[in-house]
Amino acid sequence: MFAFVTLVLVLLGGPGASALDNGLALTPTMGWLPWERFTCNVDCLEDPENCISEQLFMQMAELMVSEGWKDVGYEYVCIDDCWLASKRNKDGTLKADPKRFPSGIGHLANFVHSRGLKLGIYQDVGTLTCAGYPGSFGYYDIDAQTFADWGVDLLKFDGCYYKDIESLVEGYKYMSIALNRTGRSILYSCEWPLYSRPFQEPNYTEIRQYCNHWRNYGDILDSWSSVKSILAWTASKQESLVPAAGPGGWNDPDMLVIGNFGLSWDQQVTQMALWAIMAAPLFMSNDLRHISPRSKGLLQNKDVIAINQDPLGKQGYRLRKDKNFEVWERPLSNLAWAVAVLNQKEIGGPQKYAFSTSALGQGLGCVPACFITQILPVKEELGLYTWISLLKVLVNPTGTVLLKLQAYQPDEYSSHTTGVGFVSNNDTNDYSDYDDNNATSDDIISIITVLEPL
Repeated sequence: MFAFVTLVLVLLGGPGASALDNGLALTPTMGWLPWERFTCNVDCLEDPENCISEQLFMQMAELMVSEGWKDVGYEYVCIDDCWLASKRNKDGTLKADPKRFPSGIGHLANFVHSRGLKLGIYQDVGTLTCAGYPGSFGYYDIDAQTFADWGVDLLKFDGCYYKDIESLVEGYKYMSIALNRTGRSILYSCEWPLYSRPFQEPNYTEIRQYCNHWRNYGDILDSWSSVKSILAWTASKQESLVPAAGPGGWNDPDMLVIGNFGLSWDQQVTQMALWAIMAAPLFMSNDLRHISPRSKGLLQNKDVIAINQDPLGKQGYRLRKDKNFEVWERPLSNLAWAVAVLNQKEIGGPQKYAFSTSALGQGLGCVPACFITQILPVKEELGLYTWISLLKVLVNPTGTVLLKLQAYQPDEYSSHTTGVGFVSNNDTNDYSDYDDNNATSDDIISIITVLEPL
């Protein structure tokens, strides 16, 4: 109980620990990253369309503009591992593989910038990258300046092949300082807590002072079991994760794998909804050349993105676990809340779930009343609810219903009615249809009048 109260106090309080002061990532970063979909495919002779090459990144940049991705907020085109040549230049500077990136990274950065986008790049705190290419250890200043000279806008800094925990931690700190010394605004994406956790519990106050976002858990796979394990781990660690997140610094549960092969439609909805609740960076790892209209529509859903990008900058958390159901919530600006109801059952059909609105928003989400809109899987105005209402949802197996609760404004919602704004004394939780009762905004105002203190 003490731990939950502590979490509540943090969420209701002011800003968390101070963040890396580079003016970046004031909301969660959005972009595209190749790793999960394209991995370390360097065979451009046999697979020229899908190998890690400047052609791939130019194509993605073009599509991010022409297909509306940029317009909804996706702005970073990020290179991951396997872009490097096998050796550094004689002067110690890095160089891209000359066959797969013949024009160089500077040229690619100019191309991406000309489309109104930003370029991200990958390196490692250790002697080698995870795929065995030259790492940054011993070259932090040189590499930071090289990235700045090329016009890079984001660095993803991995954590393989480090000497010991001290060199890992100091390496992450040093690269942060080195990037700032270049004078160029370069967003810093760390994997510091992921690699340090086997040795010590991460100090998120310290990590947040150096990094714009940070990975905590292993790489995501294109599977429901992977998504599910990330959610379970995040919920188990939320007492330390939630207070750490905020404008300038975010927990990163890894890439969106929506539009690939391993997730059903309902599981794709779940990932998008929960990544929004968790205030996660939204880095797609898919093939934008071959994505279904349905998956594209989900990834470009402006209402979900608005929740993810909410300027209040508070990460959500799991409120309750009730048998096969989980309820997550996130505080939003303007006294609003986002609520996600996840059905973890993997057998059978859609399941009905009912819960009191008094449990939402730390007991304040619907006091004295709120207007509820279902955002996912389809948008639907559910109507006005009071703080004593019973909220009922129907959720597919492994699917999620994403809701937004907005504090009641009589002038704004005076024309709306609701089917379940009130619960009668003889309600038997029979999950009847939403139009059983017909409470109007006038009824809500009456309740507000009754609730006012004498």
